Amino acid sequence: MLDIQFIKTNADVIRVAVANKNLSLDVDALLKKDSERITLLQEIEELQSLKNDINDLIKQAKTDEERADIITKGKEIRAKLDERQPLYEEVKKEYDALMMQVPNIPTEDTPVGKDESENVVVRQVGEVPKFAFQPKEHFQIGEELDIIDTVRAAKVSGSRFAYLKGDLVLLEFALMQFAFSILTNQEKLEEIIKKNNLSVSAKPFVPVIPPVFIKPEAFEKMARIEPKEERYYLPEDDLYLIGSAEHTLGAMHMDETFAEGELPLRYVGFSTAFRREAGSYGKDTKGILRVHQFDKLEMESFTVAEQSRAEQDFIVAIQEYLMGALGIPYQVVQICTGDMGIPDARQIDIESWLPGQNKYRETHTSDLMTDYQARRLNTKVKRENGQTEYVHMNDATAFAGRAMIAILENYQQADGSVVIPEVLRPFVGKNTVRPKSGL
Repeated sequence: MLDIQFIKTNADVIRVAVANKNLSLDVDALLKKDSERITLLQEIEELQSLKNDINDLIKQAKTDEERADIITKGKEIRAKLDERQPLYEEVKKEYDALMMQVPNIPTEDTPVGKDESENVVVRQVGEVPKFAFQPKEHFQIGEELDIIDTVRAAKVSGSRFAYLKGDLVLLEFALMQFAFSILTNQEKLEEIIKKNNLSVSAKPFVPVIPPVFIKPEAFEKMARIEPKEERYYLPEDDLYLIGSAEHTLGAMHMDETFAEGELPLRYVGFSTAFRREAGSYGKDTKGILRVHQFDKLEMESFTVAEQSRAEQDFIVAIQEYLMGALGIPYQVVQICTGDMGIPDARQIDIESWLPGQNKYRETHTSDLMTDYQARRLNTKVKRENGQTEYVHMNDATAFAGRAMIAILENYQQADGSVVIPEVLRPFVGKNTVRPKSGL
């Protein structure tokens, strides 16, 4: 959410942001509703003040007739209040709904574009592998190695679910353990900072296993409840299942104020993520690329305003370090305005090369929200000079299920086996995943 005074002063900037993010908010309607809200509020405050004066005026009345007139006036004031209060509440409700639709303003370096086709590739890293055989897609590899079973999952749970089995389970938790070993290690973070010439703290990330349920009001304040058709909702409990650990990590400090010395505060949260994939009918129906349930390791950070951009650059550097350690070719992509979410000011994705598809696919994202979420969450920082302001927030992927897809496809061998990336071997306990016939 943005400050209403900023919106009023920069209405044209907001209109441009709305247009560039392909939204349909009527900014003039919001400004008009704000004016109605203020007028009604002023009227109510004036009536409340008059109402408070009535008792004193009654005591000061010198005659019964004067007292009766004052009492009559008091009744008129109360009647007007009874009329204005519900009207104000309705206008305030409409105003709040419009305010929640105001998007964050993209940073100046964010490319303007209508959709993902106009995202900009910033750089490509790593050499695309060449195979002496026709590379398979991950679901073929998974079926042949008996580590992905979508057929039985469909019988039990429906489409877009999978059983992960055997060495793929070990591989998933190897990825998580590897990421934890970097994100909680100050020396490793200092190396990444130095290599990328960044000016940020090397304070480690705190590991968290967050709740996978979230209240609607917290989800709304995170500005991630939409599109609701993507969310799993339990009406009896009035709770949603999260689509990423960021949803409950970011909301953890609602209505709290940090001391400046506590920041940056960084979390790395592991959780299962739940998504309906409602708008993806017919897309990526095979395997585990686009499923209703997957595990994800997510980074979340809280910083002072002037450090938030550098913090995002640091997070992207961490993502690149992790991908580089795996030896997966990838490209860094700056997301354009039309492909960004409402709360995002700047979004950077990493797309990994998938030989089976012969193209890059998104495996990581990094979102800078500035103070947009914090203003809704009422999460603040008290600066050393005594001033209190809203924190800035970042969230980003460390690893999710798609990283396993990239490993299976890039490390596949002619005999059907898959080589385990060297950095993961201590966690997996083997060098290669082999077909059963090869054991």
